[in-house]
Amino acid sequence: MAEASFKDIPELFEVELGESLTARTECLSTFRELGPPDLCHVVKSTGKSGQRDLGSYHYVSGVDASSSASLAAYINSLTYAIEDNSAWFSKSPVWKVRNGCYCCFNAFSRVDIRVDVKIPGGVNAYVIDLRGERHEATPEIWQETYVSAILRAILYSDDPNYWLEAYRKLDPITTPEGELRFLQAAEALFSKGWQVGSDPEIQVATVVSNHLTAGISKYFGDSGRWQPAANLFEKLSTREPEVASLLARSYIGMNEEVKAVQIMALAIKHIPQSYTLLHAQCDFLRSKGKYDWALKLARQAVNCAPSEFVTWEKLTEIYIDLRQFEQALLTLNSCPMFTFNGRDAHRNLPTSRIHLPFLRPIGEILPEKSRTDDDDADPALLRLPAPGLRGTWARAYALLTRLVAHVGWDELLKARSCVFVMEEEYRMQKAQTDIRQTVSSNGHQQVNSTDGVVIHEDGTALPSRRESALSDGTTLAPTDDDASIRAMRSPHSPNTSTGDIQSPPVSAIPTITISPESDGETEHSDTESPVEPNGKATANGTNVVKVNELEKPVQAAAGEGEQAKGEQTPIPVQEPFSFSNKRLCERWLDNLFMVLYEDLRVWTIFRAEVAHFKTQHVAYRKTGYEWEILGDLGLRLHHKEEAKEAYQRCLDTPRYSVKPWAKLMEMYAEEGDIQRSIQTAIRVAAYQYADYTEMAYPTLIARSFFKLGQLHGHQKISFTLLSMGLPDSILKIMDSYLQYAKVFKVEGYDF
Repeated sequence: MAEASFKDIPELFEVELGESLTARTECLSTFRELGPPDLCHVVKSTGKSGQRDLGSYHYVSGVDASSSASLAAYINSLTYAIEDNSAWFSKSPVWKVRNGCYCCFNAFSRVDIRVDVKIPGGVNAYVIDLRGERHEATPEIWQETYVSAILRAILYSDDPNYWLEAYRKLDPITTPEGELRFLQAAEALFSKGWQVGSDPEIQVATVVSNHLTAGISKYFGDSGRWQPAANLFEKLSTREPEVASLLARSYIGMNEEVKAVQIMALAIKHIPQSYTLLHAQCDFLRSKGKYDWALKLARQAVNCAPSEFVTWEKLTEIYIDLRQFEQALLTLNSCPMFTFNGRDAHRNLPTSRIHLPFLRPIGEILPEKSRTDDDDADPALLRLPAPGLRGTWARAYALLTRLVAHVGWDELLKARSCVFVMEEEYRMQKAQTDIRQTVSSNGHQQVNSTDGVVIHEDGTALPSRRESALSDGTTLAPTDDDASIRAMRSPHSPNTSTGDIQSPPVSAIPTITISPESDGETEHSDTESPVEPNGKATANGTNVVKVNELEKPVQAAAGEGEQAKGEQTPIPVQEPFSFSNKRLCERWLDNLFMVLYEDLRVWTIFRAEVAHFKTQHVAYRKTGYEWEILGDLGLRLHHKEEAKEAYQRCLDTPRYSVKPWAKLMEMYAEEGDIQRSIQTAIRVAAYQYADYTEMAYPTLIARSFFKLGQLHGHQKISFTLLSMGLPDSILKIMDSYLQYAKVFKVEGYDF
């Protein structure tokens, strides 16, 4: 039934008519954030009574979802896309689109808006909620749906981990007027932005950390056109002070650093607890090489948002910048890790037929899309666990690889053994503790506490204190700081009898300090408690000890003169297996060390083999897939030149894969190599159009071209394309990226 298919549009044909719509309705409650791409379902008919109707569907993003008319227009355009292979003498039936249904998820209100189109006939728009019930579509719902559709088109455009069969990508914004309308809608819905969710590294979506702000920053940042974003954020900052962090980043992107610093300085006085604002200052200081100043801000950001991964990640990065690798490991060990939730997707359904048309003029420059020997790889390479890391685990692993790139594997292991308890040390400590307890119980030996250094998980180091007596007779013993937080309880009453242990009163409120400064400063609460001369603070009538002065009390000591002469001093009860200057390594970080070991082991073997074959003057051969895996491995381990060489070797094989071309294109664009960037961009464009990505921006090619345009100007890119003698179909595609730059006046378009 080839004549029932669309000419250039992918399709999945249903087994049962309408099953894709039913499956989407059932899955609505599982969509957590932005939702999946839009679903377009059509029913085709010949108009004959004996012929069964066919149902097919495809996924699409970038369609204007601001009204029912625009969605109906898309379905109407499909009526002209059916292949017409019939001749005047042919008896084959003529298939036509009888009706269609366009489904678009509203990420703000968590509903699905649908437009039914009957041809010929009318248009019916309605809303389906999570329970499958119908409602009326209001103007507010349409505005939210419009913004949701654009955000999906922007954020899903070049995500290599998000792939769907029969997924068509179109340009979400094609004119300056459309861009202005998007900004107006984003401004109206900005306060609701947290409802659409955030990146997997953000635990709690806020008004400035969500998919809406990420989409705006990506759209304007990739093209270097920060002025419209700055105008939007400036209007919003009057009612949302925290937007100052986004405004400052926009001005830094526009190279107006003085204005950005003034904005950050003014905003930090009003909202000193905003970690996004502190991070904006951190990034600016790091760009200027002021790592010591950035360190103080990063610590403060951790105190402001200790449950967020990004604050600990930023602190770890700055410790690496300062080459304080032990503190970096401790801080990395404290990172809160979140379960990774991928992007929303449709349920896979069995299909009766799949129609994936191949654009022949573009596809001629691509290899055959069939499995060959170059699609096989060594099992040792296929089993590498690092490519499967996602979310916070991938970000934490990137920090670990940056550490090993700075110090090497041996030094990293030394630093690890210095700050974390090793298994052998744990066994030795356990054995020694058992001996001490046995000897102490017989009264033959007394164990004294020793001095040491307590290294906290934010990297600060404080000296541990010996037992010290307070003026009221309370005795404190040093304890191990076994968490990333330190809590203090009220000391025991001086009236407590010798040897008795008094539990803290029920009304006692612990004073918790998270990641204090290295000089021992404590984090003050909003309402500071009055401090007494003896070093204790009172809060709500309860005495608490200041964190920077005293460790956690474990047992009340005997009062002065109450101990009998010659009586042995009781040994303070200590937690078993405690280390005064080491920590237990988190299980996930221990696993990441093993992942890193596997990567380094394979990479070392690979480089040794390359060196050996070069000395023997023998060609070193790998399959295309193996070269691609080795290129990814080199990038993960920060061996850029070796990774580039591996990707280049992959291009010599007939493997059908866009990844090596895309990676090389990004590398050449970073280097400013205009000739090679364009050569690789042509292949990337062909692969994208073969996968029905018919959009110019935002894409990897557009981002690379805009980087080159800032250096060489777009005229030089255009002339280079003309000099290559490309076929008209390919030249038209490549020119579309430059046309976008001309319409929206991207930097470099006029020279």
